[in-house]
Amino acid sequence: MGFFQDAFIYLLAAVIAVTVSNRLGLGSVLGYLFAGIAIGPVLGVVAGAETETVKHFAEFGVVIMLFLIGLELEPQMIWRMRWQLLGLGGLQVTLTTAALTAAAMAAGFAWQTSLVIGMTLALSSTAIVLQTLNEKGWMRSRGGQSSFSVLLFQDIAVIPMLALLPLLAVGDPVAMADGNAGHQGSMLDGFPGWFQTLVIVATIAFIILSGRFLVRPAFRLIAASQMRELFTAAALLIVVSTALLMDLVGVSAALGAFLAGVVLSTSEYRHAIESDIEPFKGLLLGLFFISVGAGIDFGLLFSEFFLIIGIALGIILVKALVLLALAGIFRLPWQDTWMFGLGLAQAGEFAFVLFGFAGSSGAIAGSLVETLILAVAVTMLLTPLLFILFERYVSPRTVSKSSQPADEIPEPGTVVIAGVGRVGQIIARLLMAENYKIVVLDHDPNLVERMRQTGVHSYYGDATRPDLLEAAGLGEAEVLVAALDDQDQQTVLVRHVAEHFPKCRIVARAFDRHHLYELEKAGAHAIEREAFEGALMLGRRTLRELGLHPFRAEQKVRAFRRHDMQTVDVLREYWAGGVGKKYLTAVRERLDELMQVMRSDRLAGKKLPDREWTPPRGEDAER
Repeated sequence: MGFFQDAFIYLLAAVIAVTVSNRLGLGSVLGYLFAGIAIGPVLGVVAGAETETVKHFAEFGVVIMLFLIGLELEPQMIWRMRWQLLGLGGLQVTLTTAALTAAAMAAGFAWQTSLVIGMTLALSSTAIVLQTLNEKGWMRSRGGQSSFSVLLFQDIAVIPMLALLPLLAVGDPVAMADGNAGHQGSMLDGFPGWFQTLVIVATIAFIILSGRFLVRPAFRLIAASQMRELFTAAALLIVVSTALLMDLVGVSAALGAFLAGVVLSTSEYRHAIESDIEPFKGLLLGLFFISVGAGIDFGLLFSEFFLIIGIALGIILVKALVLLALAGIFRLPWQDTWMFGLGLAQAGEFAFVLFGFAGSSGAIAGSLVETLILAVAVTMLLTPLLFILFERYVSPRTVSKSSQPADEIPEPGTVVIAGVGRVGQIIARLLMAENYKIVVLDHDPNLVERMRQTGVHSYYGDATRPDLLEAAGLGEAEVLVAALDDQDQQTVLVRHVAEHFPKCRIVARAFDRHHLYELEKAGAHAIEREAFEGALMLGRRTLRELGLHPFRAEQKVRAFRRHDMQTVDVLREYWAGGVGKKYLTAVRERLDELMQVMRSDRLAGKKLPDREWTPPRGEDAER
């Protein structure tokens, strides 16, 4: 009953806390951390020993995450990113290590201990940052990509750090290991530092060579069995075996999994492996965050409150200042600068491993390890709050700011296009081909510069600013094409133009049916849902691939389009600014009617059987 009881407690806490946290807009990571605090230090439902056991199990989630990151990083990609990795990532690790090492030496520690502290705390939390960036949809921004580059370099930098730690030993490794009870020694404990380093390098080389010459052929044989569960088991076996091998020599298991992922990144089975392992990563990462929250020693925290909080805030401050300085050097946009600086300012999960390994190897005292690990946990606990601070208070004040002022627009256009993303670019090319005079506005300076290089008259600036709209010639323009990527900003823009430039026709991009109604209310004259026609075309191709005659497939698509347009008109009177009971009832009625229309004998016809046509293949399919 003990196992099932613990599983019930952890899962119940996760479901409740994460649901409430997401509803409050706090994100899942903070929900997991609060769930751990609730069942551990606050309610005392789980004991410290149980928490440590769960944490060791949950660390497998970090191992899987690093393996999946490695799968996405082909060696050619790493080579293409070498300047950003070595420049931005290398400078961040070097400068942060130097600053924190100097701070530790100023506090009276030996230079070897100070260097261990500086290297370890220079690393950020890959698990928290990547999960938050993906949840918020910030991964594709320059700040998100820069953060990923830094995190990737940090993951790679763990290799030389782990090799260097035994050489920095300042005391008796056995005594140090006794003082650090939470860490299990490796089979290399007691050997000279140079020998440990040699074995670690040989182990890494073995993983790389075996992954290339043994694992990939083995996956071909397993895939030939056509048993998916066997394929999943083999993928997990690779992760577990590399993690176990690295753990035996006292190196981070996550690092070994990362190397295995990089080796398999060029394999033809990469995507299949990724899809099979992904569910395990999400669940175990959540368990890892819960264990971090449950493992916070509030007794030590309260007894050394000011010391630990001071260390945590000092880590965040030093790392944030270094990151902000690098963002300025590499000319990140103002908004991305703050995302980059605040998002990576915490210490990471590798600190639990590196400090433990440093304690067992004699590079740092066990009592100091406990204090530093608690400070690391506090920085991780504060990280979701820093992201919330950025999203709610910093971002709204920096979204229209940049290191450069808005461009001067020398000559107005007949058509003004607000937003030059995926939709705006296509519209701009279409109008230019017809020799219309256009002016394109966008808040991404890099995108504006690329569009200029292709001959499009693009200008940097916030398209919602009234003065910029005036300068673009909206008072004399015939049409405004509203194609902003932000749904709320799109509605604000349409409303402003409809009120202040009534002679200008507004053609707007809607994200969905509800946004279409909002834009109608705001004053748009013509509205198209961005994904609707593309989805219909894909649906038509799908029907053809399933064997339906092209003429019949086109009939089906036209019937669907006609019914959906009617549905937009019918549901408009039930919408009234929101989704209510009457609206949902009408949606269900229209869906039932759609099924009847698509299945009717009148539409299907009697002269064209469904299966008389074979879909084209190869070159014929492109004609």
